[in-house]
Amino acid sequence: METLISGHLQFDDPAPQRIAIVRALPGLGDLLCSVPAFRALRSVFPAAEITLIGLPWTKAFVQRFSAYLDRWLEFPGYPGIPEVPFVAEQTIAFMQQVQQAPFDLALQMHGNGSAMNSFTLLLGAKRTAGFFPQRQFCPHIDWFLPYPEHLPEVQRPLHLLKFLGLATQGESLEFPITAADRDECNTILKAYQLRPKSYICIHPGASTADRRWNCEHFAVVADALAAQDFQIVLTGTADEKGLTQKVTETMQYPAIDLAGKTSLGALALLLQQAGLLICNDTGVSHLGAAVQVKSVVIFSQSEPHRWAPLDRDRHKIVVMPSLENAHLYPPATPMQVLREALNLLHIEEVSYAS
Repeated sequence: METLISGHLQFDDPAPQRIAIVRALPGLGDLLCSVPAFRALRSVFPAAEITLIGLPWTKAFVQRFSAYLDRWLEFPGYPGIPEVPFVAEQTIAFMQQVQQAPFDLALQMHGNGSAMNSFTLLLGAKRTAGFFPQRQFCPHIDWFLPYPEHLPEVQRPLHLLKFLGLATQGESLEFPITAADRDECNTILKAYQLRPKSYICIHPGASTADRRWNCEHFAVVADALAAQDFQIVLTGTADEKGLTQKVTETMQYPAIDLAGKTSLGALALLLQQAGLLICNDTGVSHLGAAVQVKSVVIFSQSEPHRWAPLDRDRHKIVVMPSLENAHLYPPATPMQVLREALNLLHIEEVSYAS
């Protein structure tokens, strides 16, 4: 086993100059939860070229996080990874190209490694590290560790780096903002006469239908907060326009529907200046954590211990009764969501129309 000195890996050759990270997960939250690990790698290896192997949409993510990531390679597909159709010729061509100039270090940060470990090993890096499923085959005892199912998602890739003897730089999320983002957000704020902290963002969408709280419930909470003189801003993608329309049609008070009208960067700034965010457990929850807006996050069919923001003072969690560990969290009723929202806003509890 290579020795660890001063928290840095010692290789036979100099420190790795070319590092690959394999994380081809589909969601924005999946990548945002990895940022603390990217930050740590850049701090330990400031001169290294760090490449993310991910899905097509992550190319823009790499460009935004250019302080930590230098290159992007499109994940070509692999058996057992459903996000990309597997085409053998395509994957073989990718491997042949990468192996011509092998990485010094390849890190499997995709998950427990049941399918992705063999892909990562086939990259042909001088050293490969990652996770393996509990009580299953370990590719190399010095470089792979059992997947930490018990940890929050943010801490899982950091756990790998700590195992490898690398110093970390905290667990906080972040989201870089560009001048174009500021211009776009300022245009939106001016067009709708939105003042910082005077509005509340409500995001009724989620990646799958079973993770979406009832639109009528969102409308009830939105009306109660509008009655407290907050402007209600509904956010979402263009595909989620039907959800935001359903909320506005159910509400008694007017609301501003921005679904499909903001870029990701402008949305981040819009959230940053909001008084509060109310959303499902989806990528926007992690974006809210990155820009440090207070939030109430509703869990329907996902794991709060894994995906909830770490700061439980700034971010309140409510869950549907169907979740296995629902007894550990307040119930996701309109009354409870409103109660958590009012507490974050430092407003005494008010009555609402059920």
